[in-house]
This record gives sequence, structure tokens and C-alpha cells, in this order.
Amino acid sequence: MSTSLPVIQRIVTGHDARGKAVVTTHGPLPTVVELLSVPGTVFHEIWSTSGAPCLVSNGEDPTRGPLTLPPPHAGTRIRFVDIPPETSNHLAPGTEKLRQAFAEIGDAAASTAKTDSPHPLMHRTETLDYGVVIDGEVVLVLDDSEVLLQAGSVVIQRGTNHAWANRSNRTCRMLFVLVDGVYDSAINPC
Repeated sequence: MSTSLPVIQRIVTGHDARGKAVVTTHGPLPTVVELLSVPGTVFHEIWSTSGAPCLVSNGEDPTRGPLTLPPPHAGTRIRFVDIPPETSNHLAPGTEKLRQAFAEIGDAAASTAKTDSPHPLMHRTETLDYGVVIDGEVVLVLDDSEVLLQAGSVVIQRGTNHAWANRSNRTCRMLFVLVDGVYDSAINPC
């Protein structure tokens, strides 16, 4: 995983046996995964919750285990994603081969790309996502438009078909918070 971006440090708090607030974990993330099908794309798993309201406890670290794109049912997921610059070699495998990226992150059904899609990594999830550009820049690709995002840009992604295209010459780091959702049948075209 080659990147000039800083290593992410995670501080997790909890309570000791007397109920005193303490730091239970402090250090690098235990789950950092580079995708084989899209080299340079790195998922940095921070935390997730299952259910709402979430159980506030000293429970196990929910980031350990297989990498999965969506949050748990009625839950949330927070992660950083490093998005490498696109090159012709990067996209050369084509739409069908790049669908494997979604299988690698536990949600093969998320891929919506077709041969005439605006980008080979188009996808859609039944979630509300907050995406914040932390460093670099990236293009949000939608079905009929594109928006250039730079550090400080925030996207409220409401279950729409989209892709992230890094057309710059350096890695973009984004912070994502995914919230499990349900499509509104009045506007869901699927």
C-alpha cells in the first residue's frame, strides 16, 4: 500500500470496572485492506454499529472480520477510503472485470456498471452516505452529470447510482459514514 497520506490513528474509549472513562485502544487501525482488483484503492475500517439505538458498551471491535461495503442492518459504518489516480491501465480491465471490486468488499450486487455506463465502477447501495474529501480531489460521477470535489467538499449520497473518479495525479482520501437505509418506493427507479 503505497501512499504519502498519513497513517490513521484510532482512539477508542470505554469504561473500566469502576465506571471511569478510559482509553481502551489507541493506535493504527487493525483492518486496512487494499483491493486486488483496483490497486491503490485502500479501505481503512474505523468502526460500525449494528442496530439503532446502538449498544454503548465495551464490546468487541466491530471492524475485525471480512471487509463489507454496506453497514449492518439498521446500523452505520465509518471508514476512510484512499482513491488512486485513474490511469488507462487502471480502467483497462473494463466493466465486467471491475465488478470484482464490489465482490471483494462483500457487495457484488452493488455494481450497476454496464458497457454504456459513464464509469466502470458505477454502483448503488441502499444507504445514506456522508462522503467528505479529506485530501486531494475526486470527481463524483452520476448518471447524467459530474461534480469536482476538493478537500472540504461534503457529499450527501442518498442511494443514487454513482462512481468516484480520481482524475488528478495523486491519491484522494475520503471519509465515509454509511447509514443503512430503505429506498423510497415513490422515487426508486429500480
